[in-house]
Amino acid sequence: MSDNTDRYERVSAEFTARVQGCPTDRWSSPSPCEGWSARDVAVHVVETHRRVLAGLEGGEAVPVPPDADLATAWGDARRAVQAALADPAQAGQAVGGPFGPMSFEQLVGRMLCSDTLVHTWDLSRATGQGEQLDPAAVQVTVEWITPLDERIRVSGGFGPKVDPPPGADAQTTLLCFLGRRV
Repeated sequence: MSDNTDRYERVSAEFTARVQGCPTDRWSSPSPCEGWSARDVAVHVVETHRRVLAGLEGGEAVPVPPDADLATAWGDARRAVQAALADPAQAGQAVGGPFGPMSFEQLVGRMLCSDTLVHTWDLSRATGQGEQLDPAAVQVTVEWITPLDERIRVSGGFGPKVDPPPGADAQTTLLCFLGRRV
């Protein structure tokens, strides 16, 4: 198993736990993502997975219907990524992405893991669940995303950086870098 695949397994398992642990009455709770509810965060993660898979398969990503069962939609998306990572031909296939062409496995290891990781925290915060993220995944995300500072903010996908509190750990520093108020 590659480092990217191993990290995806850990990060996606954490997101799965938050989706499954979300109290039914908390899906409409506001999230740290301005204007998004907890449900919106989960829908975004599923749709991001579907877009990455569509790039691999050459199709179009299917939006999550408003009445979709999020645990099922997430489980299907996760299993599809896992299956593609397990297939050496698909894992090594060149795909386009926001950071240029790279192998599917690299795109998952960078963009998809990072997106899922940060939104795990967003979903946790919105729904009152544990907020601790995988420390090794946090470190990898810090290493590759920090040099892209201005580039990631141009699209509006991230807000302005927030100054972390003195002595902040890596997770808090990452979240503040991505515009979250911790």
